[in-house]
Amino acid sequence: QIKESASQTRDVLKQHFNDLKGTLEKLLDERLVTLLQEVDTIEQETIKPLDDCQKLIEHGVNTAEDLVREGEIAILGGVGEQNEKLWSFTKKASHIQLDSLPEVPLLVDVPCLSAQLDDSVLNIVKDHIFKHGTVASRPPVQIEELIEKPGGIIVRWCKVDDDFTAQDYRLQFRKCTSNHFEDVYVGSETEFIVLHIDPNVDYQFRVCARGDGRQEWSPWSVPQTGHSTLVPHEWTAGFEGYSLSSRRNIALRNDAESSGVLYSSAPTYFCGQTLTFRQLIETVGQPDRRDSIGVCAEKQNGYDSLQRDQAVCISTNGAVFVNGKEMTNQLPAVTSGSTVTFDIEAVTLGTTTNNNEGGNFKLRVTISSNNREVVFDWLLDQSCGSLYFGCSFFYPGWKVLVF
Repeated sequence: QIKESASQTRDVLKQHFNDLKGTLEKLLDERLVTLLQEVDTIEQETIKPLDDCQKLIEHGVNTAEDLVREGEIAILGGVGEQNEKLWSFTKKASHIQLDSLPEVPLLVDVPCLSAQLDDSVLNIVKDHIFKHGTVASRPPVQIEELIEKPGGIIVRWCKVDDDFTAQDYRLQFRKCTSNHFEDVYVGSETEFIVLHIDPNVDYQFRVCARGDGRQEWSPWSVPQTGHSTLVPHEWTAGFEGYSLSSRRNIALRNDAESSGVLYSSAPTYFCGQTLTFRQLIETVGQPDRRDSIGVCAEKQNGYDSLQRDQAVCISTNGAVFVNGKEMTNQLPAVTSGSTVTFDIEAVTLGTTTNNNEGGNFKLRVTISSNNREVVFDWLLDQSCGSLYFGCSFFYPGWKVLVF
């Protein structure tokens, strides 16, 4: 790792400073072109009046020379011819104003171009260059844990430099077969679930941090490789009343007049896992007491809600139902951005001796929502290795992500 990271750091430094030199050279060339264009513009604009003045003077001088030559010829001619030429010369001379010439400006009144160059910019650039870039032997933040989820991976990271005060974190990931990392999270949290993870495919994750009041990001953490062996949760496709995303992990209650429970395509939830539902849409649909989000032992058609036997669920008003009976404990109502989680553990296996319990398989269920939770035992008629999940909404506008 030391040799590889040192080699990569050298390559990064060389590439960065080569790019910086190219950029600086380009900027200097552009500035030089701009200044030279200013010189050309000033020269062209200020020399034109002087060129016009010079043309007028030269024209006046040429006219005077022509008139002098005509007068000389008139004097050298005969008497009669001389009188006629002198009369023509006198007439022409009276119409020419030889003393009418433009005023020539003084040297102090015309531009004298020069370049003003501030040498202090070299010192400023030099100071910035000498302070530009650092080499860190260890990043201030490292990935602490990767937890597989159905169709996703929870990434947790922690700060390892006590002197570093983090303002934001930046998480990136990529498939191990890809050469390009992409941003998946930027924020102040130290945990994030990366969704749309293909099962049994290796992914690399890395994280960096931005110090308090700083603009630049810290060095990247050591990349960690993880994968998920769990099959992604999917809703059942083709159920009237619900529109699904391309990965079938998001269900939207549409305007179709239909009632019933939308189940998972398979019993992909196992005891010991955490099943999470998240309300995505900003403006949720109209709530109804019969709405439900939860899990069940098996699919049962003909019901318009999970508020039935062999199922546990929470309604959008926060009421909790176990085998169709409402509990006295209640959770906060489901609103925009709400997250509801189900954690289920097997408590007893086999036949119970108390017939009043009404079942032979007991599960310990914890439902959490908006920082509150309820814990209860759920009795099933028969043991099951995996469970279905489902939801039902009577009004359109509800959009639920499951993972």
